[in-house]
Amino acid sequence: MSGVSRRSVLGYSGSAAAGAVLASAGTAQASDGKAAKTAETAERTQVAAVAFAPGTEFSGRVQHGTGYAELSMTFTVRTEESPAQYDISPAEIAEALNEVAAKRGWPRITFYGTPPKAPLN
Repeated sequence: MSGVSRRSVLGYSGSAAAGAVLASAGTAQASDGKAAKTAETAERTQVAAVAFAPGTEFSGRVQHGTGYAELSMTFTVRTEESPAQYDISPAEIAEALNEVAAKRGWPRITFYGTPPKAPLN
């Protein structure tokens, strides 16, 4: 939203004008959010094109919003001679770890696989 507070808009104009300003700012935010989601979807599609070998090590690190705490996670997934229905993908593990971290107040972690050095999620 713009740097204009609702209180200042209400002070200088009527409530109808304030509502119009706030509504247009919300629409601008929604458009920005939609563009960000589109870019994120395109990035995930591109990431899905990277093929990681079984046993690839994935790691991610994120700093907490306070700036003082940091979380690092590393994992590998390897299945041998198992039917496809039993396979657990690294992306599923990354999502599960992100869910656990989010429950504790951590931001989303992007995991990178090496080699090649490419994002997983």
